[in-house]
Amino acid sequence: MKYLIFFLLITFGFSKQPYSLDHEIAQVLLLGFEGATLKESPSIKKDIQAGLGSIILFDGFQDKSRGANNVKSPKQLKKLISDMQALSPEPLLTCIDQEGGTVTRLKEEIGFLSLPSAESVGTKDSLEYSKNLYAKLASELKDLGINCVFAPVVDLAIEPKNPVIFQRQRSYSADPKIVAKHAEIFMDAMRDKKIFSIIKHFPGHGSSLSDSHKGFVDVSDTWKEVELEPFVKLIDKNKVEMIMTAHIFNKHIDSKYPATMSYNTNTKLLKNKLGFKGLMISDGLQMHAISKNFSLEETVEKTLNSGVDILLFANQLGFNSRDELVGVVKKLIKQKKLSEESIRRKAERIRFFKRKIFDTL
Repeated sequence: MKYLIFFLLITFGFSKQPYSLDHEIAQVLLLGFEGATLKESPSIKKDIQAGLGSIILFDGFQDKSRGANNVKSPKQLKKLISDMQALSPEPLLTCIDQEGGTVTRLKEEIGFLSLPSAESVGTKDSLEYSKNLYAKLASELKDLGINCVFAPVVDLAIEPKNPVIFQRQRSYSADPKIVAKHAEIFMDAMRDKKIFSIIKHFPGHGSSLSDSHKGFVDVSDTWKEVELEPFVKLIDKNKVEMIMTAHIFNKHIDSKYPATMSYNTNTKLLKNKLGFKGLMISDGLQMHAISKNFSLEETVEKTLNSGVDILLFANQLGFNSRDELVGVVKKLIKQKKLSEESIRRKAERIRFFKRKIFDTL
């Protein structure tokens, strides 16, 4: 019955009004921006008013000499998010990376909750500890107005030379059962506060020997099918609403494109074989594994056609504006490389999921 309801909603939509194509394209974009107040961020103010679907928040820049970015204090951040929601014609997904340990945007030294690494949590392997920790995190995020967290990581800690997962202590364990157990606790805590969790990075980044922020990552000779197990366990429990892609290349799954841009990976494997029904979000499309190897047009075309619903441009490793990205999508539609129907369908899917956390849709 629930899938019939889902089909009807997707078919006939939730929109209270017909939206322009520009607005619908903006709904499938997730952008980073500069500034700790709307006054400091005129471009994101304009983007939100034009229908931008999601934003991502950072506590600093890649260039460490530039200091703080969007996050300076709990009070400041709460006001920024409130101001952005008040501007938005539709509820806005407000997202942040808050895994714990080395990937923590809300830091203890400026007044936020102390959050240990996933490795620390997995090593302790205590249900009570994890439940208490993640309940506190969910309460903090809810109070700030954050409704979407890029966590938990469900990659496996199976390669000690892995510079981006293992060496940064971002994985709970090499054991998929331990990974799935603590990821589920994290997700349940977020769901209790109407916050989306985004598990990452499909189909598993734990066996890579290099960092996709820096360049092309080929896991053809290192990736193992066991890396799918945490995804499978959580999907089978109907726990997963959003999944983030990995920028890893595996010739045994797709001989041409990395996972983010791969129909074989995102539709044939994740959706058709594993039965995932939720939203797919790309990892940052300015990361060098993508941006140094594919044009912006090819990246947008292949990523959207692969089954991804939301395109992430964090604007930390480059800058792409809403206007530019809307223009790219419209050009691809004109060239018949994308269909307008598919974009509108993705925007409606996003609204379908937003209904789970917002009462105004």
